[in-house]
Amino acid sequence: MIGFALGILRLPPTSFWSMTLRELALAIEVFGGRGAPLARTELETLMRAYPDGRRN
Repeated sequence: MIGFALGILRLPPTSFWSMTLRELALAIEVFGGRGAPLARTELETLMRAYPDGRRN
């Protein structure tokens, strides 16, 4: 992240270190765009593959 912020975004170090993660993510999004949200079926597949815990 720091390499991207300093090298690509050309932020000075003081600006990088004072940013929140949300601010940095939004700045990075300008370059990569935001992907499409998962379809419900994709989410359900991931939930089955990687459950958070046991269900009783």
